[in-house]
Order: sequence, then structure tokens, then C-alpha cells
Amino acid sequence: MRYIRLSELDFSDYVRPGDSVICGQGTAEPYSLTDQLMRDAPAIGSFDLFVGAVFSRTFLTETAESVRFRSYGAIGNAVELARRGTLDIVPYHYSNLYHAFDRGTERADVVLIQLCGNKTTGFNMGLANDYVGRAAARARFVIAEVNPRVPWTVGAELPSDINIDLVVEVDWEPLELALAKVGLVEQQIAARVASLIPDGAALQLGIGSIPDAVLSGLGGHRNLGLHSGAIGDRAVGLIERGIITNSCKSINQGVSVCGSLFGTRCLYDFAHQNPALHVLPASYTHALVNMAQLSNFTAVNSAIEVDLSGQVNAEIAGNTAVGAVGGQVDFVRGANASPGGRAIIALPSTAKNGTVSRIVPVVQSVTCARSDVDAIATEWGVAELRGLGLATRAERMIEIAAPQFREGLARAAYDQKRYS
Repeated sequence: MRYIRLSELDFSDYVRPGDSVICGQGTAEPYSLTDQLMRDAPAIGSFDLFVGAVFSRTFLTETAESVRFRSYGAIGNAVELARRGTLDIVPYHYSNLYHAFDRGTERADVVLIQLCGNKTTGFNMGLANDYVGRAAARARFVIAEVNPRVPWTVGAELPSDINIDLVVEVDWEPLELALAKVGLVEQQIAARVASLIPDGAALQLGIGSIPDAVLSGLGGHRNLGLHSGAIGDRAVGLIERGIITNSCKSINQGVSVCGSLFGTRCLYDFAHQNPALHVLPASYTHALVNMAQLSNFTAVNSAIEVDLSGQVNAEIAGNTAVGAVGGQVDFVRGANASPGGRAIIALPSTAKNGTVSRIVPVVQSVTCARSDVDAIATEWGVAELRGLGLATRAERMIEIAAPQFREGLARAAYDQKRYS
């Protein structure tokens, strides 16, 4: 392990043409390293860069022509890379992505990782315990950005099979993800979803305006649990108010579980050395066997569109990638395996100021199969689909579409003979 200053770092010394480089995602992006990588990219030659959720604008630079971006989805600012046609999406289930790096089927030559701690006390991955750690265990060379402002989180201690080759110490705020804006429609959807969540349920929620609205609408609930891929600031409020207690969970009782912290300093300070919050790898958070042990495990995820049979598209809008397979199917199947579990897909009924229906005859891309779907919620109601035939499903979906689109959807259902 060697320490150098950021000003001394030249990536052309470590990254070779044709290499596959992996960097931390979301708030765990080591952006001093990624910024320097983009500056040095023209001198390196062509190489692959695997990114996940992108909250910075680091990769949108014009100097990135030699970089071939890859990802499991177009999340955050990675949507802009998709619009430019410079993002190659590999549609992994998030649990499978973790295992792909762990087993070496996804190649990792150079890994850039964000840590806190030091070689005396040990290092901690802080804001994300994800596939980047598994990639680092397999990499030829690992460069760590070590930042004392990153929280030390229980469960995210650096595994012993990861060797850090180069350390760059920095001291500035890690990236943050601000609270999403919650409007009237999101509040209406959240009220529908909240009515499906019993006291004592263990929750998984995505990140964005609808999950934030749902969390805001759970103030009247009691003894909820948390078992999620990522959490944001609003989870902190529910924990501090005694609404999320994790007291009813059969595993990790009394402990909130997640894989990533996508929030602000409020969340980071709460998470720092907090034994009541564990940041664990996807091999644990996304494992069906674990979710099946959680009674009333309720997964709440969103979508771009849902069709009359219940098929869910969370990846494509128009001709552009704007999402990911991600952990949606992992959590939907986990909720279906849980005693009393619910798998809820929540979305507004329209897009583009009410001019486009998000309930459609047939989705553009199938993220979640109709065979896995449980309930779909919009501001107009909840379509309970589990165990229903296709004709009845179409009727239920039309009922929760925006009124101005219901007649057209009914005609489409009639024309598609499977619904008659």
C-alpha cells in the first residue's frame, strides 16, 4: 500500500488500453479519482468504465471520447450518457451483478473505491457495500480515495480479501442526493400504498419522489422494519420518531438493513458508527432466503409504464434508457416469498403533463414479468392482480388509468383477443 497526493496521480501509469475500470457509484463515487481519470483519459487510450448510479457530472465531460461506458442501468446523470449513445447497458438483476464481479465473470482490471479509516484502525466502505468491493477483490490494481468525512458504517468494513495498492487522502464532503420533490400526485399515490402496509411490516423502498412520498405517509404506522437496497434521508426521520423500530423482524431484529446510503449529511451523521443500522452486501440484502424470513415484507418500487397484463417497464422511455432492472425483481420475488408479503409497483397514471398514459396496452420493455406482479398503485387506485386472469387484469388496470385514457385502453384490450 502506497500513499500519494492527488496532484501526483497520473492514471496512465495504472490503466492500460483495453482495461475494464470499475468505480464506486452514487454517493460512494470517489470523485477526486474519477475526475482525474477523465482528465487523464485521452492519454490512456480506449478503455471501459463501469458505472452504476451517477449523481455527479464527472462523466459528462467532452474529454470522455476514449471511454466506453458500461452500466447495469441509466440511473441519475447516467441518463445523459444513454441519450448521447455512449452507455452500454448490461441488464443485470442487482443480485446477479454482485455475483458476476465476485466470480470474475465481469472483468475488473482497475477499481476506484471510496473509503474511510486508515491502515492502523482498518478501512470501511462507508456509503456503499456493493459490487465494487467484489470487483476490488478480483482487480489487478485498486486505488482508494480515503476521506474522513465518509461515515464509518457497521457491516461495511473492508473485507480482508481486498488489497489496496494506492491511497489518495482527501478531506471534503462526499456526494449527496437531495430529497426528491413530492407533489400532490405523489402524495395521493403514497396514501394508496400506505393503506396496503400493515403495522410491523418490513419495508424495501427505492429512491425517488414516490418512495419518499410513501415514507412521508407512514407517520401513523407502528413498529415498521427496514430491509432495503438503498435508503435516503426520510428513513432517518421515521427511525428517530420510533415508527421504524425493526422490533417485529425475525432476522436483524432491532436493526435497519440496507446496502447503500443515498442521501445527505443528515443521513451520513445518523449512520456513522450506528449499531442500529447495518450496511450489508447485496448477497445479503437481495437474497431471497433472507427476505422470505421477514413476515409482511413489503417491497415498494416504481416504473415508467405498466401494461394491461401487469408487465412492468422500469427501463425505457421512448427510445431512451432511463432506469434499470436493478433490484426490482429481486425484491418483488422476495416479497412474494414472504408470509403476508406485498410487492407493490407505484407510479403516476400519466406523464408529460397528462398527455401520455403510463398504463399502456403493451410495455416497451419487460423489467418485471406479469407472473411476479402483485399490486399496481396509481393516484386513481390500486389494481390487485395476484392470481387473476388476463381479462380481469385488464379491467383492473383500466380502472386505475387516468380517466381520459380509459376508453382507448378498453378498445386496445378488446382488440387484443387474450383480454376478451
